[in-house]
This record gives sequence, C-alpha cells and structure tokens, in this order.
Amino acid sequence: MGKLGGYLRLMRPVNCLMMGFAVIVGAALASPDVLSILWQSLIYGFITGFMLTAASMAINDYYDREIDAINEPNRPIPSGIIKPKEALAFAFFLTTIGFAAAYLTNILCFVIAIIAWIIFVTYTTLGKRSGLPGNFLVSTCVATPLIYGSYLAAGTIKPNILVFASMVFLSITGREITKGIVDVQGDRTQNVKTLAVRYGEKTAAVAAAFFYFSAVLLSPMPWLLKLVSFWFIPFVAITDFGLAASSIALLKDYSRENARKIKNFVLLWSIIGLLAFLIGAKVS
Repeated sequence: MGKLGGYLRLMRPVNCLMMGFAVIVGAALASPDVLSILWQSLIYGFITGFMLTAASMAINDYYDREIDAINEPNRPIPSGIIKPKEALAFAFFLTTIGFAAAYLTNILCFVIAIIAWIIFVTYTTLGKRSGLPGNFLVSTCVATPLIYGSYLAAGTIKPNILVFASMVFLSITGREITKGIVDVQGDRTQNVKTLAVRYGEKTAAVAAAFFYFSAVLLSPMPWLLKLVSFWFIPFVAITDFGLAASSIALLKDYSRENARKIKNFVLLWSIIGLLAFLIGAKVS
C-alpha cells in the first residue's frame, strides 16, 4: 500500500463520514427545514465534523504507535508507511481545514469545534490511560457533532438532540469498553487502565453490555415524547436489535477476536441509529 493509502487509513474514513453526517442529523433534528435553507452551512458543518474526526484519528495513532506495534502492527505508523512526524503534520493540516469550516459557519460553532478538539486532545494525551473516564471523553466527542448541528440550525440545543446525544454517549461508551478488550495485551504493557486490564475481559464485557442495553432502553423516549414521527420506530428497532444481539454475543464470547467483530458491528448500528433520527425528523 502506498503513502496515499496510508494517509487514508490514518483518517478512518467511515468514522469521519459518520461524524460529518451526525452534524447534518443534529441540524435536521433541531430544524427540519434546515436542509433546504442552510445548505451552505451544512456543507461547512459536514466538513468540520469530517476533518476534525480525521485529525483526531491521526493524533490518536501518533500517541498510540507503541501500543499499536503490539495490538495493530499493520496500521500506517507501526507498519512504517507513515512516519510519526508525518502523521502529526497531517493532523495539523486536517485540523486547520476543520476549524476554517467551523469559522465560516458561525462563531458559536467555531467555539464548539475548538472545545471538542480540546476534549479529544485531552483524552489522547492524558485521559486515555485512565480507562473508563477516558471512554467517557471519547463518547462526549462522538456526541458533540449532534449538539454542533443543533447550534448550527437553531442556535440552541433542542430536547430531541439531548435524548439522541445521550443514546450515542451510552452506545459509544460500550464500544470503547469493547475496544479495551481488543487492545488488552498492548494496553497492559503501557499501563493503560481500561476495565479489561484492571478487572479482566469478562467484567469489561458485562460493563459494555450494560451501556449497550442502557442505550436500547432510552431509544423509545423520542417517540413517546413526540419528538420524532412513527417512521423512527422501524429503523431504531434495527439499531436496538443489533445492540442487544451484540451484547449477548459479547457476554457469551469475550475473546479478543469476537470483541473486534462486536465493536465493528456497533459502528454499523450507530449509523443506522443516525438514519432513524433523520428519517423520524423528516418523514411525518
């Protein structure tokens, strides 16, 4: 794989697309007419979510290069495709584009973008080794694009945004704990205090399932509170089924290989959950 492919892998395009799309979902939930009225701001918002996520992935891999040499030796930095300094320079480039797009949206969005970036850098440099508190920082970063989108469209945080941001926070926390099971070998050598390292993979699996099921239990609230239409239900049901099935599968088999599969599936369920809210907001 060439240099270009290495940079692409460093960005994690699927994660970037998901975060850019989450900004649009947040805006659509806050103001259903926003897609036709503020299309230019939405483009800037998508670019902000996409680029800052890509930058955070590059920064993460820079700081994780020693752990990845054990857990994920084929990633761009430990494999030698991308040098550590090149990854940092790339992250700076992506961050500059993301901040510029946020500034072109409005000053409030620019401030939120800076805060989100600071939270992630805090996680990468200080919080990652803390385990569960670090997981919470990641979940906050992933939920932030929805809040960003709400401010973009309405200048405030709407109640439906808070409900879905809470669901995202819970499910991503579960996913981060699951990732801790996948990375337990390298994390142990670097004294990263994940739940899997401190209490074992079984306990971590139970904790991850708790957060997944908590997100499922919260999912009926938007419809019960009449924040979305009926069409929200069939799509969110897919997400709920997926999270529940993933939880059961993880509790039955908390091996590194199965945990890796589960964390990838949870990303898919999260994307479908985003679609559920978008369709529920737009289709009546």
